[in-house]
Amino acid sequence: MRDLFEKTLGDHNYDIARRKGCYPYFHELTSGQNTVVQMEGRRTIMIGSNNYLGLTSHPEVIAAGLEGLKKYGSGCSGSRFLNGTLDIHKKLESELAAFLHKEDVVTFSTGFQSNLGIISAVVGRTDYVICDKENHASIYDGCRLSFGKMLRYNHNDMADLESKLAFVPAECGALIVTDGVFSMSGEICNLPEIVRLAKKYGARVMVDDAHGLGVLGAHGRGTAEYYGLEDEVDIYMGTFSKSLASLGGYMASTRRVIDFVKHTSRPYIFSASITPASVQCARKALEILAREPERVRALNEIGDYMRFKLTEAGIQFIPSTTPIVSIYTYEDEKAYLACKYLLERGVYVNPVVSPATPVGKALIRTSYSATHKHEEIDEAVEKIKEVWKILDIK
Repeated sequence: MRDLFEKTLGDHNYDIARRKGCYPYFHELTSGQNTVVQMEGRRTIMIGSNNYLGLTSHPEVIAAGLEGLKKYGSGCSGSRFLNGTLDIHKKLESELAAFLHKEDVVTFSTGFQSNLGIISAVVGRTDYVICDKENHASIYDGCRLSFGKMLRYNHNDMADLESKLAFVPAECGALIVTDGVFSMSGEICNLPEIVRLAKKYGARVMVDDAHGLGVLGAHGRGTAEYYGLEDEVDIYMGTFSKSLASLGGYMASTRRVIDFVKHTSRPYIFSASITPASVQCARKALEILAREPERVRALNEIGDYMRFKLTEAGIQFIPSTTPIVSIYTYEDEKAYLACKYLLERGVYVNPVVSPATPVGKALIRTSYSATHKHEEIDEAVEKIKEVWKILDIK
């Protein structure tokens, strides 16, 4: 019998990166998330976080978390299905449903778990789930956990999506699943055409709005609000770990669909519920988003400002209109080195290398907060220019 652990041996990419001194993962922070953090003993401009609205350090959010901890304790000691439902879980779901203009919401312990729990519950043996090829990994794992058949269409390619819909037998159900904002590129899905095709073929539509909530739409309600299609999306999925400065995830839909998922989703039924402090932080962050929609405008202005500064500097990036700005390094090793050299200069960014991108299209992914200052962006761009010159990236 072959040793199961044989695969752990050999020379993996992470081993090579460590040897070359450019391993880019697991850097330690000694401060909370903010636009400027303390990372491994140095002041660091943070342009690699999903703290879109800048609420992780908001005093009201912190106070709400402390209140939840004091009143309810550190955990729920059980599943929502059994003893783990608190009154504040129900309040969060009710408040989020009202904000999103949906009949009901169910919450999950993480965003990743939300996609596992939703897709595996609603897609059955005789159903098809049709995915954009650049969807998040959690969507793909949710598809694998379901008993349905998965079809993938080329990224944002509506002709290819239609060909996949046409392939589905008339007696089968179909769910189109797409990221609202694609996390690696910052691109927005073509929701109007997805909705049109769904109606034409009788499919349902699910939008993963993890990077859309608090980012898109006049009130921050996400991709559907951005396009004026809030009544046309059957399922919203989202997270609390980004704009809402907490931990957990959710599904928003009709009461009937939510009730079905609550009683059939194994990841939901067999997982402990969101901790009280996390619930209260998410509730307070949602309250702040609702009362301060100007944060959404500030966030998108910062994204636009970064694109302006990069264009001015002649640095190539993926075009987008969101606060995710991915900058080409082209070669994987240069992505790793760029992260290393930038961190040494007090700027944190994230590497995106093959197979997450095509060979020769490696990136550093940058993302921004509503609370970033122009001076911080200016400083970061100067450091990027300096590193790009060292690495001879055109």
